[in-house]
Amino acid sequence: MRAAIISMGGELFTIDLLNVREVFVVESITPVPGMPSGLVGVTNLRGTVIPLLDLRPMFALKADVPLRYAVVVKHGNWQVGVLVDTVPEIRTLSKDQFLPAPTGTGEKAYPFVSTVVKLEDRLRGVLETSVMLSYLEGTS
Repeated sequence: MRAAIISMGGELFTIDLLNVREVFVVESITPVPGMPSGLVGVTNLRGTVIPLLDLRPMFALKADVPLRYAVVVKHGNWQVGVLVDTVPEIRTLSKDQFLPAPTGTGEKAYPFVSTVVKLEDRLRGVLETSVMLSYLEGTS
């Protein structure tokens, strides 16, 4: 699997490269009242309005620094910019690096991470963009 390695709140995650459309520098964010939780606003990317998602609060990560980059992920007709600390690195991952993610409990458990991958002797979450975007569709 080809994957984009991204950083959010000092933690690394991976996104399947098949779901990544592009990466860009976020120049401005326009807040929109009534957006689902996690969506911080929208930005204009070459004439296309892209909703921006900050996942740090959902993963209980530090959210004290504004994020400069967005990774545009797609699922069907939906696309959203996931705000990240750094521009992703692209890697090829082998099947033996993947393990099932531990199951969460409680109402705050988000099923956005279904697998973990071993990178640099640490386990990193694999973001499931289809689950994430389906969740957002259901909250709008």
